[in-house]
Amino acid sequence: MTAPVFLVDSLADVRAGGTLTLDGPEGRHAVSVRRLRAGEEVVLTDGHGAGAHGTVAAVEGKDRLTVAVTELRSEAPPNPTITVVQALPKGDRGELAVETMTETGVDAIVPWAAARCVTQWKGERAAKSLGKWRATAREAGKQSRRLTFPEVADPLTTKQVATLLADADFAAVLHEEGSSPLATAELPTEGRIVLVVGPEGGVSPEELTLFAEAGAKPYRLGTTVLRTSTAGTAATALLLGRTGRWS
Repeated sequence: MTAPVFLVDSLADVRAGGTLTLDGPEGRHAVSVRRLRAGEEVVLTDGHGAGAHGTVAAVEGKDRLTVAVTELRSEAPPNPTITVVQALPKGDRGELAVETMTETGVDAIVPWAAARCVTQWKGERAAKSLGKWRATAREAGKQSRRLTFPEVADPLTTKQVATLLADADFAAVLHEEGSSPLATAELPTEGRIVLVVGPEGGVSPEELTLFAEAGAKPYRLGTTVLRTSTAGTAATALLLGRTGRWS
């Protein structure tokens, strides 16, 4: 099994051959939950592409350990990047979508309050829900051994999503009635790909028109209809394979 990953604020001053202290919530998880002991391998990351590989040198109390750093690594920025605009699903399916997209390799997730969304983020609920999505991305990033965690943006309105699509190098709306399959779409070799995943009730005609004006055509994934919580993951996997990022 690969070494577990823990999040740190920064690795700017860390050097191979040196040590680093892991404490706070991450240290508690390492010591009290994972029960790591001296000699076990770990990976520390800032979540922005930098990583420090090492072994546990010492454990102190229930929430503190010292890591002897053996190697520093960094991930090159992904190219092309994949952003999924995710309409707000019902219940906890939003966290499920964020979790699986993160594990698959998405680069950014944008919450979207589509016209047909049953769930709406307002007031305190908006801040709480966004916090859950970001925490889910963080934990899924560690679980999937990523050094670069996906950004979960602030929620966008439909007009703001249209602006995002207009600035993309390739933009698509996943739609069961799309005339073209995403599997054969002409993709850029670099830049930014943006996909829109609609809500349970589908993307409205008005939204489709606005997005089309921004350059985002409707594409279908296959012959089956996926739920909003799984469509983004399936599309991300397809594009990671087609762009060579999984090669």
